[in-house]
Amino acid sequence: MTLVRIRADTLPLKRLDTGRGEHCLVLLHGLGGTHRYWTCGPVPFELPGHRTALVDLLGFGESPKPWIRYSVERHVAALHACLAGERSVTLVGHSLGAALALAYAVRYPSVVRRLVLISLPHFGGADRAATWFSRQRGGWVYTNMWATALACVLSRRVVGRLLPRLLPDIPREVAEDLVAHNMVSSTSSLWEVLYRHDWNAESDQTAQILPVLMLHGSADPTAPLAGAQQLVARHATWEIRILGGVDHHPWLRVPHECLQYIEQWLVKLSEQTPVNPAEQAEAAHTGIGRKAVQ
Repeated sequence: MTLVRIRADTLPLKRLDTGRGEHCLVLLHGLGGTHRYWTCGPVPFELPGHRTALVDLLGFGESPKPWIRYSVERHVAALHACLAGERSVTLVGHSLGAALALAYAVRYPSVVRRLVLISLPHFGGADRAATWFSRQRGGWVYTNMWATALACVLSRRVVGRLLPRLLPDIPREVAEDLVAHNMVSSTSSLWEVLYRHDWNAESDQTAQILPVLMLHGSADPTAPLAGAQQLVARHATWEIRILGGVDHHPWLRVPHECLQYIEQWLVKLSEQTPVNPAEQAEAAHTGIGRKAVQ
């Protein structure tokens, strides 16, 4: 298999814009998803004062799918080109999209105002990811690169059309889009972004004043809850809402609850007394902030 050299920022991502508002709400799907992940349910993902941008990540959905190494930097470069001109962004990401939202905020802190990270997989390295999935039924497939690649090919060419019937617990659009990628984009993104990247170091590079809300299911078999809680414990401006009995897909299972938590969080942020940059830096240095775990 030969990977080609392509500048990711020259590959235009699929983007759909809806609504009107001063700020831009950017929704980033997870591995194997597309922009339809956010639009297939009974509740529109909308926030007051925001227009919405739905993006297909590089290698997924209707975006280009070149045979390249899908590193964090390539994903972020493509996303940055897609968001060119935006000056006030709230990023909401699910799983892979949550990881890339965090990476984007680190590299473009002047643009990103807030982060909402849904079901962020934080393992602490490939070895710990293998340990985690070894406890899950059939989980070894997800930590063996060649097995993952083979599963991707089989799902696309053999059972792709049957996925909506085989996965009745998720919306038809989401099941259909599980094959809207290729072997390289799926496998490479999984290893490069979720397994091999150090999200502890990445999160520590975010400005301490950047507000971050995490939404995580207590019964998530894909992204360990303990990993998300570990990240929250490291930062004064991070909060987490734990959704009891929910798996890796809070937005598909309890969309009303997800929006309620996000809107309450935004209201709380708007009510906080503004301070000047020097005071913000001092607050970050002394660890002033609030975390809420429910």
